[in-house]
Amino acid sequence: MPGLVMFGRRWAIGSDDFVLPGAFELFVRLVWWIGILVLYTVHKGQFNCPGGGLLHSYLLVLLILLASIICALSALVYISMQGTISNPGPRKSLPKLLYTRLLLYLPEFIWAVVGAVWVSDSSVHCEKTVVNGVIGTVIASWIIIIFTIIGVVIAFDPLGGKKTFYLTDSVNWNLESSQSGQLLYNVKNTATRVWEKRIRLLCCCIVQDDDHRVAFTSIAELFRNYFSDTDLVPSDIAAGLTLLHQEQDKMESCPREPEEVLCHSPSSLVADDLDIELENSAHYMLFAAAAYGWPYYIYTNPFTALCKLSGDCCGNRPTDSDITGSDRHNFHFGSILKITGLQYRDFIHISFHNKIYEIPFFVALDHRKEAIVVAVRGTLSFEDILTDLSADCEDLTLEDVLENGFVHKGITQAANYIHRKLINDGILNKAFTIAPEYKLVIVGHSLGAGTASILAIMLRNSFPALKCYAFSPPGGLLSKSLADYTKHFIVSVIVGKDLVARLSMPNMEDLKRRIVRIVANCNRPKYQILLRGCWYEVFGGDPDNFPTELDGRNQDALTQPLLAEESLMVHRSPSYNALDDESHLNSPPQYPRLYLPGKIIHIVEESSSKRLCSSDIKYTARWSNETVFSSILISPKMVTDHMPDVVLKALNSLSQEHQSCISC
Repeated sequence: MPGLVMFGRRWAIGSDDFVLPGAFELFVRLVWWIGILVLYTVHKGQFNCPGGGLLHSYLLVLLILLASIICALSALVYISMQGTISNPGPRKSLPKLLYTRLLLYLPEFIWAVVGAVWVSDSSVHCEKTVVNGVIGTVIASWIIIIFTIIGVVIAFDPLGGKKTFYLTDSVNWNLESSQSGQLLYNVKNTATRVWEKRIRLLCCCIVQDDDHRVAFTSIAELFRNYFSDTDLVPSDIAAGLTLLHQEQDKMESCPREPEEVLCHSPSSLVADDLDIELENSAHYMLFAAAAYGWPYYIYTNPFTALCKLSGDCCGNRPTDSDITGSDRHNFHFGSILKITGLQYRDFIHISFHNKIYEIPFFVALDHRKEAIVVAVRGTLSFEDILTDLSADCEDLTLEDVLENGFVHKGITQAANYIHRKLINDGILNKAFTIAPEYKLVIVGHSLGAGTASILAIMLRNSFPALKCYAFSPPGGLLSKSLADYTKHFIVSVIVGKDLVARLSMPNMEDLKRRIVRIVANCNRPKYQILLRGCWYEVFGGDPDNFPTELDGRNQDALTQPLLAEESLMVHRSPSYNALDDESHLNSPPQYPRLYLPGKIIHIVEESSSKRLCSSDIKYTARWSNETVFSSILISPKMVTDHMPDVVLKALNSLSQEHQSCISC
């Protein structure tokens, strides 16, 4: 729903967000009030001790104060339970109740100070039970006050004042006037600066240069554009994701036509090709995982990794000229050796250097497959995250390949960095001098997969036999023409409902549109949605069939936003540009649709049999296409399916299954 407006500004909290925290505080206050009442009743005639008169007055006033707070909280919770997310009308009196509740903090604060002074007075010699009760009361008061201050800080919206004005008066503006245009420009600039400060605060631990400042501004504008056209608070988004997950599970349980090209094709050639690529992918995924170094090795071997690395790493180190960047205690290189099973002499070059747009990689000789492998590391640092989020598009024009192909800006700059190192520093020449008959293979996971894919495009002319394996690449990577071009030499591997493989600006806009739509038109209160959603996520069961205003409407009507849905939009979202008669249909979008690279292998969890100490998961693999990943799927596994250990486990399972079938 629209954010709560109090003290003349908008807050990042809704009027229906006080049910659960209010009910919890109400329970604490009731228990507290009953405890103080029992304490006062039992010791009613025992206040003749030094300081007892003040204690008697303190407990009596505290009982009255707690009773007032309980009444205010009860009314606050009851009003907050009324209405729905998009219908705040029944909750219009909530700000007045909230003002009343906030006013009660003043006497509570004063009484907490009085209690602290009384407890610290050495001249007080009352019964120990009473003194301990007052001490507990003082501590509880200060804890609640501190948590309230933290809650106010979290709910504070730095843009609240400007956004409230924008929401209230936008319909009356003449946007062609210079005054209105200047005001809107100032609002956007302020929003960008706020996001930039947040990003700088998150990245305060890294050294910042000109590249970082440019990236901060670009990412801030991206966030500002994405969040500026909706008036949703965080709990609305959580409720929307919960509803979408249940709605999605209901649709998946219904019989429907297959959306993907199954691997069980009548053509044995296609099936054989898939089996070969799965076996190669399982092999090269080890290199992609090894690029993460010691964090991955310790994550997958938590009990033995440190002992093995401490005992074996010190003696296995190539010459200093082969390594770029810092590798204290040789843990990174030792982990790479352990994961790949190679010898230190098999490595041509290793780079642990990490800055924004400059990510670690290594070049090694793979004698088993007779390949020179370039393995690029995925996201592991704040610098890598900044590279990921630099999601503007730029042209990639290569001689004799394609013209005007759009690519992800940040990942392309990372690929340019590795390309310069490989060519200008003679790393590939050195590798092919040692093994001239070997082929070139480029691999990576996540950010490394996207970088490897664009690097493969850059090197394709010089190395026609080049092959690239991209594991869980980001979805918004290549334009359609470039994606089609890469089908000849890139294989992408995606597991389950991987979020990153579906992550692109158009898909994020689509997700926002779906959240707004399902939240605005659900006829249940938010607290019921969240409680039922938590139960469903933790314990499972059947998806809840929440009634919505969408029920019973024909398909044509669903293409237009409803009134409740429009009330959650500050202005028309890019998702609704097609509905605006005055929109410029021929103008290029700021974020064109980008696609996954190459041919796509989609691995899906078919069945899972859980045992006492382990679980056996059966996977199936199929050739897929980019349209399957044109929408973000909500699932508890949308993040874990992206993890490199999960990808490697799935590939090993499929490879072992294929080998067992051959042996049979």
